[in-house]
Amino acid sequence: MSETVFTYAAPALKFGPGASGEIGHDLLGYGARRVLLVTDPGVAATGHPARIAEQVTARGLHVTTYDRARVEPTDDSLREAIDFARDAGPFDAIVAVGGGSAIDTAKAVNLLTTNPGELMDYVNAPVGKGADPSKPLLPLVAIPTTTGTGAESTTICVLDVLSLKVKTGISHARLRPTLAVVDPLLTMSQPTLVTAASGMDILCHALESYTARWYADMDAKQPEQRVPYCGANPIADMWSEKAMSLLAGAFREAVRDGSDAVAREQMAMAATFAGLGFGNAGVHIPHANAYPIAGRVRDFRPEGYPQDEPIVPHGMAVSLTAPEAFRFTFEAAPERHLRAARLLDPSATGDGPDVLPGVLSALMRDIGIPNGLAEVGYLDADVDDLVGGAMQQQRLLATAPRTVREEDLASVFRGSMEHW
Repeated sequence: MSETVFTYAAPALKFGPGASGEIGHDLLGYGARRVLLVTDPGVAATGHPARIAEQVTARGLHVTTYDRARVEPTDDSLREAIDFARDAGPFDAIVAVGGGSAIDTAKAVNLLTTNPGELMDYVNAPVGKGADPSKPLLPLVAIPTTTGTGAESTTICVLDVLSLKVKTGISHARLRPTLAVVDPLLTMSQPTLVTAASGMDILCHALESYTARWYADMDAKQPEQRVPYCGANPIADMWSEKAMSLLAGAFREAVRDGSDAVAREQMAMAATFAGLGFGNAGVHIPHANAYPIAGRVRDFRPEGYPQDEPIVPHGMAVSLTAPEAFRFTFEAAPERHLRAARLLDPSATGDGPDVLPGVLSALMRDIGIPNGLAEVGYLDADVDDLVGGAMQQQRLLATAPRTVREEDLASVFRGSMEHW
């Protein structure tokens, strides 16, 4: 039997310039008195976390700050944050200030300071045990300082498991933040390439959820089998389409001129809308491919990111196979791929599988995304290894509109070595 039900959930949302100045008031509404603030060194250097902590303290709350969240979290970095919180607690609420890395770190801390067990107990199978939390989590207020990850809206915590060289995640509805506070003023300091990579994450969130397998084409589920990613559906479509329309008008300008407040606000809104879409519909091939691309990096160090170790930032990793992935999925829903292309570029012409990849490649070239996998250090000889890592992401691949085989992914990876 086919599915007849789709689900939708989202955190409470506060959006607008200056919204981050009201966090103390919001926390009092949750009955909080002792608060853990999670951020990373780069964001801490902007002064935003200290200003927010001061404003919260002024409301009579006690704030403890953890400022060592790692960009692109690992199992080791999450354990360090969890140990810190266990030693410094207990807390009544958690505040995350930063990009997806800080917010995901806060999600893991929230889970492991309220529930028994260790990190790998909750990591998605087959990498971890995939256990569900047995106890409620604390209120989590997520304040993004980048426009892209959508982590403030989602039920996912992403991490690298270092010993396995694989990127995976923890997924459960209880990880979703209680309140998302989106203040576009906090994104003004994003470096150019961070804006570009994070923006490609927004775009792939919107595109993947919009082209995901339709919920009614899924097998019917019992209530206890339902997961946050339920496939494309009418509500997620609405958010994804609006996100793409906003990106069409703001993305290139936000990268070109980071001081453009209007473009920054539109990017923040696009990120929020895309998060509300993919946080329910799901993502598929580009995100599944991104995990091994990021997890197996050798020596790529992009400008604007920490230079102490190699990194392929998440949004960049997602984008690198996106054109080829959407060329592969075109036949499952041609009309959706063509509509998406024209939402992103109203001047796009044609009606075949190359239209959307062409729009994406032109955008990536304009905003300075590397020209394919070769530019970040991968070779044809790496394809089998990359395919193996992507095939571990069955939770994501199950949402793809076409059945995905190893040879399909190999073709996508090989076609993504260069885009132009």
